[in-house]
Amino acid sequence: MTDAPATPPSAPRRRARWIATAAGAATLVAGAGIASAGPASAGETATAGGTASAPALPASITAQKLTWTRCTADLPATYQCATIKVPVDYQRPAGATLDLAISRYATSVPGKRHGILTFNPGGPGGSGLDMPVFMNDELPQSVRDQFDLVGFDPRGVGASSPITCNLTGDETSWLNPYKPQTFAKDVARARTVASKCAKAGSTIPYITTRNTARDMDVLRTVLGEKKLSYLGYSYGTYLGAVYAQLFGSKADRIVLDSSVDPALAWRGMVQSWAVGSKPAYDRWARFTAAHDAKFHLGTTPDAVGKVFWGLVAIAEKKPINYMDSDWTGDEIRFTSRSGVFFPAQLADFVAGLKQAAAGQPVSPASGSPAAALVRLTRSTAAAKATRTAVADPPADNGDAMFMAIVCNDVTNWPRNPETYRRDAIRDKKRYPLAGDVTSNILPCAFWTVPHTEKSSVVANRVPIMTVQNEWDPQTPLYTGLGMHRALKGSRLVFVDEGEGHGVYSSAGNTCAYAAVNAYLSTGTLPATDVTCKADPAPQTKASLLPMATFPGLPNRF
Repeated sequence: MTDAPATPPSAPRRRARWIATAAGAATLVAGAGIASAGPASAGETATAGGTASAPALPASITAQKLTWTRCTADLPATYQCATIKVPVDYQRPAGATLDLAISRYATSVPGKRHGILTFNPGGPGGSGLDMPVFMNDELPQSVRDQFDLVGFDPRGVGASSPITCNLTGDETSWLNPYKPQTFAKDVARARTVASKCAKAGSTIPYITTRNTARDMDVLRTVLGEKKLSYLGYSYGTYLGAVYAQLFGSKADRIVLDSSVDPALAWRGMVQSWAVGSKPAYDRWARFTAAHDAKFHLGTTPDAVGKVFWGLVAIAEKKPINYMDSDWTGDEIRFTSRSGVFFPAQLADFVAGLKQAAAGQPVSPASGSPAAALVRLTRSTAAAKATRTAVADPPADNGDAMFMAIVCNDVTNWPRNPETYRRDAIRDKKRYPLAGDVTSNILPCAFWTVPHTEKSSVVANRVPIMTVQNEWDPQTPLYTGLGMHRALKGSRLVFVDEGEGHGVYSSAGNTCAYAAVNAYLSTGTLPATDVTCKADPAPQTKASLLPMATFPGLPNRF
C-alpha cells in the first residue's frame, strides 16, 4: 500500500481522513501499479521510461512548411487550420506518417507576445481543434495578449488520421454492472472489442500518450517555438505530465486542471470513479438530511440512505418511470455515482424518483437540477463532437481512442477474467454506487495489440501548476493529489469545497481563476500551494467543465 497523499493547505482534518482512506482503497483496488522512480532530468533520453532514446527527426518532419487556411466560414478569419505530418513510429521517424490537424487563433500583441498556448480537453479521445475559439472567450486579455492559442486533434482523433475499431453500439458499452448471469456476455464483448481493435490497422499500436506528447513537440518545432505552454484538463493532465517528463526543457507554463494520478493509469483511474464516490455519498446524505423540509427524504443520513437504497431495490424488480425514461436499479446507482458530488442535484433527482415510484405525478422543470443530471448522464448529445472545421470522424472514434490509449499506455491490466469477477464482487460491497461497474472486465484484458514501449513513469521537478476541486466526480481529489505528489516542482491550487470536474474557466472559482491567470501571465508559480474557498452558492448543475463544454463523453477523463 502506498502512503496516503498529503492534504492541501488548510484542508480540514475530516478531508485528510477520507483522502487517506480513498488512497489506500484505490491502491488495493488497482492492484500492482507502476513503480515510482526518482526525479528525472528533462529530455527524452533521460526520461523514456526504459525505452531507447528516439532517433533524431528528419528535416521532412522538423522543417515542414505550413499552409494556413480559414477553418470555416462560420468562425473568425483569424481562426486558421493546417495539417502537419508526424511519424507513426518515433523509433522509425523517416517512415510512415500520420496527419495531425492543428489550429491557431493569433491573439498575441506585438511587443507582448510570449509564445504559444496549446490545449487538450481530456478523453482520451477528445478533440482539441476548436479549443482556441472557446478559450479565447475564457482567457483574460492579459493572457491572450501574450499567446497565440493553438489547438490540435491528438493522433487518431477527429481530423488527425482518425482510428476506428468498427465497433457496434453494444460493443461501445464498456461500463457494465457485474451480474453472475451476464458476466459471460461481458467477457465475450470485451474479447470481441479487443479482437476488432487488433485488426483495425497498423497504426493502432502507436496510439499512445507518449507518442501524442512527441507530436506536441513536433508541433512546437514546426511552429518555430523554443518552448511550449499548455493547459490540459482531466486526461489532458496526464498528457501534459508525460510531455514534461519527456521534454522538460521545452516545457514553459504548464497548467494541469483536474488531474489523474499517473500511478493509477489506467485501471485504477477507472476504479477511482467508484472509490471517490464513497465520501461524496456520505456528504450527500448529510446534506439531504439537513434539507429534509425541501426534499422529504429523511431527517438523518441513515434515513436518507434507506430511502435511496429502497428505491434501488424497487427499480431492480421493476424499473421506475421518471422523466420519460425507465430507470433500473443499476442505472440509478451509476447515475448517482456522479450525482453525489452535487448534493442538491442528486437530492432533487432522488426526490423525483421517490414520487414516481409512489405513482405520484412529477414533472421537473427542464432547467431543474434533476433534469441537468439526467441530461448529462443519459443524453447521447454529449457523445457528439461539435465539429466546426472538419467532417465527422467514425462513429466509434471516441471509444476506439479510449481503448487504444488505456490499453496501449500500460502493461498492468489483469489477463484473467476471474480477477475482474472477484474484484467486481468485492468492490460492489466496498463502493456500492459503482464498484462493480468500474471493476468489471474491459477489453484490455484481451488486448493483443503489441506494446511498442514501456509504461511512462511521471516523476520530475518541472515547475507546473495543478488545479483541483475538492469534490470532483471524474478525477477525485486523491487522484489530483497523486499528480501533485509525482510532480515534485509543482504547486497546487486547491478549491476547498469546490464542486465539479474542471476548475479553470471565467465562470469558475474566482480565486483559482486569478491564480492560474497570474501564472500564465508571469510564468511565476506561487511560493507555496494555494487554498481557495469555494465561491458562495456553489453550482449544483451538471456543467462539468470540460466534459459538457468540449466534445466528450460522460464517464471519461
